[in-house]
Formats: sequence, structure tokens, C-alpha cells
Amino acid sequence: MSSPGKKSFLLRIDPDLWVAIERLAAQELRSANAQVEYLLREGLARRGRKPAADTTERDATRPQK
Repeated sequence: MSSPGKKSFLLRIDPDLWVAIERLAAQELRSANAQVEYLLREGLARRGRKPAADTTERDATRPQK
């Protein structure tokens, strides 16, 4: 089941690359899915195309009423 507010999609990936992602995710205490999202965000940030902050980050920076 996908998380609310998240877009799901099918990804075809080389099996050896997937093994490396799973290994890295385990080392960083993330799920493989969260690791893929982290790597995508990191790659976008390196290219100066940082995506909008996720809901939890926006809520944390929003002033209290």
C-alpha cells in the first residue's frame, strides 16, 4: 500500500543495482523505497533542482497559529 500523498510508479531496474540500493538502505536504516527517494532528492539537489519540501518539512517550518 502506498503512502498518502505519494505517487507510485513501476520502476524497472538492473538487479545488481537493486542489490546495492538494498544494501545501502540497510546500512542507513531506511527501506529500499526510502533510499531510492533519498538518492533521487540528493541527485536533484546536486543539480540545483531541489524539489519542494515534503509535508513534514513544510509543517515543521510553518509558523504556529
